[in-house]
Amino acid sequence: MSGDHPHKHRQVESGSVEYNSHKHKDKHKDRQHGHKEQKRDKERENSKNGHSEHKSSSERKHREKEKDRLKHKEKRKEEKFHGSDGKYRDKENGFVSPSSIKVEEDTDNHHTVKHEKPLKRERDEDEYEHKPKKVKVENEKKVKKRKQEEEDSDFEERVEKKPKKKIKEEKKDTTGGKKKAKNQPEEKWKWWEEERYTDGSKWRFLEHKGPVFPPPYEPLPGHIKFYYDGNAMKLSPAAEEVATFYAKMLEHEYTTNEIFRKNFFKDWRKEMTSEEKSKITELKKCDFTQMHEYFKAQSEARKQMSKEEKQKNKEENERILQEYGFCLMDNHRERIGNFRIEPPGLFRGRGDHPKMGKLKRRIRPEDIIINCSKDSVQPKAPPGTRWKEVRHDNKVTWLVSWTENIQGSIKYIMLNPSSRIKGEKDWQKYETARRLKKCVERIRAQYREDWRSKEMRIRQRAVALYFIDKLALRAGNEKDEGETADTVGCCSLRVEHIKLHPQLDGQDYVVEFDFLGKDSIRYYNKIPVEKRVFKNLQLFLENKQSEDDLFDRLNTSILNKYLQELMDGLTAKVFRTYNASITLQQQLKELTSPGENIPEKILSYNRANRAVALLCNHQRAPPKTFEKSMQNLQTKIDEKKKQLSAAKKEHKAAKADAKALHDEKSKKAVETKKKAVQRISEQLMKLEVQATDREENKQIALGTSKLNYLDPRISVSWCKKWGVPIEKIYSKTQRDKFAWAIDMADEDFEF
Repeated sequence: MSGDHPHKHRQVESGSVEYNSHKHKDKHKDRQHGHKEQKRDKERENSKNGHSEHKSSSERKHREKEKDRLKHKEKRKEEKFHGSDGKYRDKENGFVSPSSIKVEEDTDNHHTVKHEKPLKRERDEDEYEHKPKKVKVENEKKVKKRKQEEEDSDFEERVEKKPKKKIKEEKKDTTGGKKKAKNQPEEKWKWWEEERYTDGSKWRFLEHKGPVFPPPYEPLPGHIKFYYDGNAMKLSPAAEEVATFYAKMLEHEYTTNEIFRKNFFKDWRKEMTSEEKSKITELKKCDFTQMHEYFKAQSEARKQMSKEEKQKNKEENERILQEYGFCLMDNHRERIGNFRIEPPGLFRGRGDHPKMGKLKRRIRPEDIIINCSKDSVQPKAPPGTRWKEVRHDNKVTWLVSWTENIQGSIKYIMLNPSSRIKGEKDWQKYETARRLKKCVERIRAQYREDWRSKEMRIRQRAVALYFIDKLALRAGNEKDEGETADTVGCCSLRVEHIKLHPQLDGQDYVVEFDFLGKDSIRYYNKIPVEKRVFKNLQLFLENKQSEDDLFDRLNTSILNKYLQELMDGLTAKVFRTYNASITLQQQLKELTSPGENIPEKILSYNRANRAVALLCNHQRAPPKTFEKSMQNLQTKIDEKKKQLSAAKKEHKAAKADAKALHDEKSKKAVETKKKAVQRISEQLMKLEVQATDREENKQIALGTSKLNYLDPRISVSWCKKWGVPIEKIYSKTQRDKFAWAIDMADEDFEF
């Protein structure tokens, strides 16, 4: 219809309001009718004459139409000035149409595309039959293109399908343009508001791209030599790769450790050819200096990279992250924890680990077990390889697993801490600890009673549970001798790990603990205990050697089985979580004062956190840069003190001037100087608080307890109650991890 309207408009134009005769209109209609009849006749003749005459007939038809059209235009031009004001008026709108006048001017001088419009509108139905075909062809092209895109990135299309729709909707709603739509925060999935699976399954649908493997080994340049007994020697690729692992660590203290050197040389020889084995017989004759210098130079070159090179690397890492760092779980895009397979190297271990220096072999696709849902697109193995196995087990949370060769333990690729699965696990852990709060007094009364039991196993269990509860000791696991570092927990303590003092430092019944705990961190503590506990320990030590077990009738499995009988889901670890969380809550109540400003409140929070870290023995070595950073901080404090002294003098002088002059300007100057003194005083206080905080926590790892043992709802509640920004307590990553706690906890929350 829109195509017909301008033609009708032209017809209306030809009949001016002031025109006093209808004869011209009738003639015009007859002429139009005649044109159409003539057109149809000629088209019939053209169809009879065949395809060969099509071109000439269409040209002839066009020329005739053009003549008619020009005659018609001339008539209209004459009619246009019949009005009283000499202007053409639009019959429908009642005002002068500039666009129409412009068209008329154009038609007088030369032919343009606009001149042909009326002809196009006058065409018959034959022409319009072609238009749907055109649209159809365009649609087919679009469909083809879309299908190609889906084939290229099927996973990304389906993963990002929902978010794209949301973004479009946001753009429609916002009036501020693209920038506002981009800056809008992404809507987070509040999984804690949904019902949990009750059949033991962790997911219904899981799809991912699999792991990212480390790049293959690149041989050293020809000018980099390995020397044995003073002579240059060309190593086979396998032997050379293992040699580079050792060369990179040449300046590290590990390479001076005899266990490390012995294990490395033994595994290195396994990678050598028979000829290399016959020549290389002693590690002390090997010279890795050139190799070490080469890798050192490479490390320096990476540090000196240009901004463009760094940006390029960043973009490549981002591309890999977007492709492999996310999975699709139950219609939600979830971040994967560490999706990269660890590269080969030398095992370091913690403490004096008996296997340090052994070769960690390269993990290949044939070692990998993939876990995904049956109806998902399964990850593709690298070309020419295959996976060890593809499973569809929705009762587990891991995506990829393999067995490493050092300890024979299973390694996993799992979801990021901010994911639903990890969040649910944390929430459940803290809820179990809260349930323990309701029955902990009953359990304590029970183990106190068991100290007097006639059975030795019950007494040992009761004393061990007392230490786990009071000292927040780890339970400790059974280990194969010689396979791991000599670390122990409560149930695996040996006689050599404790000393009994009837009196020490003015206290009665003191037990001195000294052993290596998890990650070979030393636990040293002197703690007064109840008399009955002390007597039982004396009994347990009778007729035992230093290497004998203190609790010889107890292990972790026996203890946890007993605890399950006391409360559903209770293990030795729950006591540690409970005591850490309850200690934080109590310490925050004691240390926080209403009159404190934000920095002072944060210091109070860190002190409360420190009490928990000490309870759980979360120690660390002081950072290497600690002394330097403290010196820098002290320099800032000294400068700020000088600024404060100068500001106070200026304030005093301003007050004296105001007293003498008694004018408004001097009064304003006093206020300005007073505010400057207050501002600098606050800045100085912040720096001093920061220095105190750093000094107190230089050997304490606050992060471990904050992330793993403290119910985040306690911290969130404290922040809301005292007006402390949550960003001062938790980083962006930590806020993502504890999104559930931030959303559900209010200022009245009690653990």
